[in-house]
Amino acid sequence: MRANSVAENVLGTIGTVCWTAQLIPQVWKSWREKSTHGLSPWLVLLWGISAGFLGAYTILLNLNIPLILQPQLFGFLALVSWGQCQYYDARRSRAAAAVMAAGVMLAVGSFEAAMVFALRPAYHAGTEAGTRGVQFLGIFSSVLISLALLPQYFEIWQNREVLGISMLFMVVDMLGGIFSDLSLAFKDRFDVIAAVTYSLVVVLDGFVVLAAVILNPRAKRRRKRENVRSTDVVMVNTPDVPSSTTITPSGVASPSPLKTDA
Repeated sequence: MRANSVAENVLGTIGTVCWTAQLIPQVWKSWREKSTHGLSPWLVLLWGISAGFLGAYTILLNLNIPLILQPQLFGFLALVSWGQCQYYDARRSRAAAAVMAAGVMLAVGSFEAAMVFALRPAYHAGTEAGTRGVQFLGIFSSVLISLALLPQYFEIWQNREVLGISMLFMVVDMLGGIFSDLSLAFKDRFDVIAAVTYSLVVVLDGFVVLAAVILNPRAKRRRKRENVRSTDVVMVNTPDVPSSTTITPSGVASPSPLKTDA
């Protein structure tokens, strides 16, 4: 396909907007419900860490500005969500959760900057070590993004439904990957590693959405059957009590007092 910098940047910008906004529904959902039950903290933590590798990779390859911004914003929001997991699910104090999230952000940002400064001279010089180092960053970010969803799949299997995850978040995340892939198609040199990374996001998120479509209605019907069954059990176990008998607070039946003629 012919290179087109305008199409590349427009599609990359759309992908960036999607990946900037994608975690906002998840952060909002967790804040509104005051719970992150069903959301694996490992998912958002590993996604946050992967942003350091992918961010350095996009900078060193000098991809378009939107694609360079993507991992920075993605990692920030992922670690905000991880901080929510520490506060709501792990029951840490608000200050402790904020310090933990900020600490990981600082560590990831420092690592990204260090990789850029360490590899840029060798990569621009065309040395094999520099090329392999940059390729490692891209490949390892793909590995982390993929591995991050394994704990979430376990949560889904354990609960037999998709809990704690905003479907809007998943759909927008998939759209971000699709538009990012399309932007690479208009680049003068197609980047296979970046394309694999974005495509993995689309496929793996798609599994979560598919699981929600299949499992959540089943779980809803299962809970409905259990509620009906428990109601039937209560009705069967409740003895018939004559209308002239009252139930005392202690649970002992006593006959109602007889009316006497005045």
